[in-house]
Amino acid sequence: MKSKILILIVFLTSIFVQAAFAQDSSADPEVAKYRAMLNQYCVACHTPEGIADRTGLYFREVDLGKMAEHPERTETIIRKLRAGLMPPYPFPRPDEELYENFIAWMEGEIDTTAETYLPAPGLHRLNRTEYTNAIRDLLSLNIDASTFLPPDDSSHGFDNMAGTLTSSPALMEAYLSAAGKISRLAIGTETAPTLAVFDVPVDTSQNSHIQGLPFGTRGGMLIEHEFPADGEYVFTVKGMTGYFTRVLGNVKGEQLEVTIDGERVYLYDWDNEIGNKEGNGGRTPAIPIKAGFHRVGVTFIATSDLPDTGLNKSFQRTMNSPGAISGYTFYPHVGQVFIEGPYNGSAAKDTRSRNKIFECYPANADQEAGCARQIIDTLVTKAYRRNAEDDDIKAVMAFYQAGREEGGTFDYGVEAAIQRILVDPEFIYRSELEPAQVAEGESYRIGDLELASRLSFFIWSSIPDEELLSLASENRLSDPQVMRDQVQRMFADPRSEAFIKNFTGQWLNVRGMAASEPVVELFPDFDSTLRDAFRQEIELFFTSIIEQDRSVVDMLDADFTFVNERLAKHYGIPDVYGEQFRMVELDDDLDMRRGLLGKGALLTITSEAARTSPVKRGKWFLETFFGVSPPDPPPGVETDLTPKPGEAPKTLRQRMEAHRTNPTCASCHTIFEPLGLALENFDPVGKWRLLDSGNEIDPTGFAPDGTYLEGVESLRDLLSNYSGQFATVVTEKLLTYALGRGVEFEDMPMLRQIIEQAERDEYRFSSLVMGVIQSPAFTMNMKHDLAMGEG
Repeated sequence: MKSKILILIVFLTSIFVQAAFAQDSSADPEVAKYRAMLNQYCVACHTPEGIADRTGLYFREVDLGKMAEHPERTETIIRKLRAGLMPPYPFPRPDEELYENFIAWMEGEIDTTAETYLPAPGLHRLNRTEYTNAIRDLLSLNIDASTFLPPDDSSHGFDNMAGTLTSSPALMEAYLSAAGKISRLAIGTETAPTLAVFDVPVDTSQNSHIQGLPFGTRGGMLIEHEFPADGEYVFTVKGMTGYFTRVLGNVKGEQLEVTIDGERVYLYDWDNEIGNKEGNGGRTPAIPIKAGFHRVGVTFIATSDLPDTGLNKSFQRTMNSPGAISGYTFYPHVGQVFIEGPYNGSAAKDTRSRNKIFECYPANADQEAGCARQIIDTLVTKAYRRNAEDDDIKAVMAFYQAGREEGGTFDYGVEAAIQRILVDPEFIYRSELEPAQVAEGESYRIGDLELASRLSFFIWSSIPDEELLSLASENRLSDPQVMRDQVQRMFADPRSEAFIKNFTGQWLNVRGMAASEPVVELFPDFDSTLRDAFRQEIELFFTSIIEQDRSVVDMLDADFTFVNERLAKHYGIPDVYGEQFRMVELDDDLDMRRGLLGKGALLTITSEAARTSPVKRGKWFLETFFGVSPPDPPPGVETDLTPKPGEAPKTLRQRMEAHRTNPTCASCHTIFEPLGLALENFDPVGKWRLLDSGNEIDPTGFAPDGTYLEGVESLRDLLSNYSGQFATVVTEKLLTYALGRGVEFEDMPMLRQIIEQAERDEYRFSSLVMGVIQSPAFTMNMKHDLAMGEG
């Protein structure tokens, strides 16, 4: 009844505003047809007096004959219509053919007059991930840049945006400090003892085997650590503690082993060396270890595979059921690991890093300068992503000479040279010089070396390798077939894992899982093991799309996923054992898990800590699948849905009734809230349910285009009707990530060309990626006033 009254009001309003319609400058009959459509279906709401006045889009002021003169506004209309959001249910809509023709006509009006958009590329500073990977590929050294550098800011959904990665004196100091530490670690001259501390997350479950640790063990942690020098190291292990620093655990006779690269170096008697230390931990004897990268395992010997025999069964999050609570069996847990050393240290002689850096080594003093020059030439070429020039080598050689004189050895000279290279702006920034012969405002194709850098940071989040640089130096990389072959090679390389983690982690906000903390009392089984499994499922799922070159549309309805025992138990999938992930087919009983909509990570990050959030889920749905961001709520709107004291149990849907009855809220919430309510059968941690607060869940509603929704299956069916729009959104995100800048309305004609080509190949992942890489935005620049660009 309410919807009928609303439609009647809009109809009457449209009659009164007819006289105010703008006169279109074109007499084209097609324009007149679309004007009549707007007058009938749109203009009544989109006026200052209408219910859509908050949008600021007033169709009485739109001249259809001049759509190309207002591309930003026109692209906003196109995006909303491509997503099927307007006119929203329950208002009447034009027939589908007229609707689609109008969108295509607007796109044609824009595209026929559009020019290639080439803004100043900006100055890209390496973010922490790129810095970490660049050090790995330059020096064969595993570091964590987060220990040296502050967090990166994000914009447009990603943390590699040129205008966002700003600099400051404090940041430059951090880079200088990092360069000193990294150069010493790479050469192995850091012989003074240091202390490294590793904490086990308190919600880590330690009752079962942890991947990467030896079979026949349980719990503990796996540490990847660069040992700075040859020498002796001491390990201190502390147990997980409760109140009054008392070490938890009521199972006696446990043994804890310390391993280096899988080989046992010490075995603790837990009860006597750690469990009775009131949280102070137990120290190993000094253990000789060679410098370089090693995997340190600290884990319990699994003495029994028998089921839990406690009166009460432990939660999956084992710290929720410590032995201090009567009836629970609680195995001891590792809490912290300290690594001290080196003691009696000596400079490293044989490490992966030294083997990579020292491509030559002088036999006498006469050979030192020539060898140093050779090493510096190689490092500068890789670090600066171009061929080293004489001036580059001279500048770094001066630091080599100073380090050689101060330290007294060839190694100290090379260490100083590395430190100088790591603070050079050409390493820290991804600058691209403009050709001098190009006139201001003229576009040009970027050089092959710049192209190599763009490719490597897009796919590897790192510097180009020797093959890329070699092809670029020969000006062969820009050849379309050579570029295609290189892209295939790069995605087949393990370094492309950076693309999987960074792109999915930010586009789908899987990184947000790290901060997801569902209320422990309500979800006692949620732990870091499940959190990590959620993340791995998404990454493996996306990896399968890339490796099998599937259509990106398959992400909407794929009938398979990847699980290990922990995740399978959460999803209710039988007969899956062990921590190894494997692909499983989703039969009719597991239909709710198909595609992205059924993934626990995405359902958890779109929930509150204690309840689901149809608002969050609905807005996330629009942004992720349709590329539309609903406006923020107006000031003063009540958002607290906590049940009032004494209130009868209600479903969340019942508590949200005000969103549909308050006109201020309803204009937006009626668009996205039904999309979130269709996912209500998933609880706040992505588990399937039929009841909410004892009441049956009602997931029904109407999508903006009038499609009747009955739950997640019908929501997937809705997405299949807009698969082209989803492919457009994925391409837009790929382009944003690849360019390191936001995609603007000026980019949309080019984006549509990419999509048009990809549609012929069923939107396969390779067709989208190659479309992005071969696009003018990726391969060209325009000369602007400032040689260094904006930002």
